[in-house]
Amino acid sequence: MRCKIAVLLGVMAVLAAACSDDGGGVTGDPDGSSTTGSTTTSTTTSTTTTTTTTTTPPGPEIEPVVVTGPIEGGNGQANAAIQDLDAVGYDEEEFFIEGDAASYTLVGGGGADGQWDAAPATTAEYRTRLVVRRPADPGDFSGVVVVEWFNVSGGGDGDPDWGYLHPELIREGHAWVGVSAQAVGVSGGTTITGEEALVGGLVEADAERYGSLVHPGDAYSFDIFSQAGAAIRNPDGPSPLGELEFSHVIAVGESQSAIFLTTYVNAVHPLVRVFDGFLLHSRGGAGPSLEGSRTGGGEDVDEAQGGGHRIRTDLTEPVLIFETETDLTVLGYLAARQDDTDTVRTWEVAGTAHADAHLLEDVYGLGSDTDLTAILNCAAPVNAGPQYEVLVAGFHHLVDWVRDGTLPPQSPRLEVDESGGGGVIVRDEHGNALGGIRTPLVDVPVATLSGEPPVGGGGTFCFLFGSTTPLDAATLAALYPTQADYVDAFIAAADEAVAAGFVLRADADEMIAEAEARDLAG
Repeated sequence: MRCKIAVLLGVMAVLAAACSDDGGGVTGDPDGSSTTGSTTTSTTTSTTTTTTTTTTPPGPEIEPVVVTGPIEGGNGQANAAIQDLDAVGYDEEEFFIEGDAASYTLVGGGGADGQWDAAPATTAEYRTRLVVRRPADPGDFSGVVVVEWFNVSGGGDGDPDWGYLHPELIREGHAWVGVSAQAVGVSGGTTITGEEALVGGLVEADAERYGSLVHPGDAYSFDIFSQAGAAIRNPDGPSPLGELEFSHVIAVGESQSAIFLTTYVNAVHPLVRVFDGFLLHSRGGAGPSLEGSRTGGGEDVDEAQGGGHRIRTDLTEPVLIFETETDLTVLGYLAARQDDTDTVRTWEVAGTAHADAHLLEDVYGLGSDTDLTAILNCAAPVNAGPQYEVLVAGFHHLVDWVRDGTLPPQSPRLEVDESGGGGVIVRDEHGNALGGIRTPLVDVPVATLSGEPPVGGGGTFCFLFGSTTPLDAATLAALYPTQADYVDAFIAAADEAVAAGFVLRADADEMIAEAEARDLAG
């Protein structure tokens, strides 16, 4: 299990470091008995489920959170966006929040069903930071605030979900807040695996700007994240949103951050109810303990489940789980698979890897002409599958789910052969996965898109990046006698994906344009 969790830590912050060389706790009632007045009714047909939800403001009364800023000085803001935010009418600022954060302890076991009872334990002082990207014009603001748990895989803060989601956030007018929730991102030290961080924290990187930050440890990260959300709802000091007035606050996290959010949703969220919904992007099978230092929800985790922790289904706030092929098998999510409900949905996407070409190109700014395979020293070209296109569609549906109760479409599950005791994804004659969410990249293939480690391996992190293996000329000629045959089939498959709700029209049109420009004979 240690190996699986080490995998979840991924490559995101490591790449960020490599590419940068140039250049009062919100804990609810002490007995955990706080409730809200949410009511839910639903109707179901054979193809569509619609839920109408009436929800009072979340959680117990939220205490004010001390906010200071905007922060200036030092070497400038860490994690500044690589996009030209001015050009799209967005501002970027940084704020500090501070107070007393609570740690939590389990009352009873941390079973595989995720229905964990937790209670506040000790408290400790903290001071951390928020990075805010928001529409400059209040008239452009949707009212939705997306709060990302920074990924600290290599020891420094990373914002992979901003990288994947920013086109959708900007075109819809959502605000985004990144949170330095974990100790290693603030102070350096060791990662969740117990290994020394590959990069130092904020304090070491820029003492002038960040020297006053204090983090008492990851046992307090859950409440710090709650207080980050509460700072948006009820700031004591300047609002991180400026003049913007919010309507909904949604928590997101990718990879390492998603496993922390797994424990947060199951153990802490029921006590505080700060967030209106969650995106768990590429989580593995198990969440960390409430101490934040090892796998397993608690001493009573059912090891027969392979350490898998499902998301509790007794919440009123929706949770969307987004899984790639790599997440399902290599990272062990298969042990935590669960049926869809009116509050928990899982999307499993064929042709995708935990990390991919889009991550490197659009998240970390490496151009499409960069030899990504050489950078990572992988034995095969990295996965170029449809993670981005499907993820933004999933998030779009999550926003509607939070706003008015409209449930996302249900995802078919990837076909997995478990006869050998583990899990192996079943593939078609071209090597692409069967089942799961379908897109034209897998149904009208020009390559095998796999989330499995490439044959021949390569550098340390290649197993997270899957592979892209172009189909040979004879196969392409048999599949598509003419260029027009290929384009027509691609357009039809793209339209099907849009109709099913798994790709947004704007992104499908971009995929089609790329297909039209692709020279199969070249």
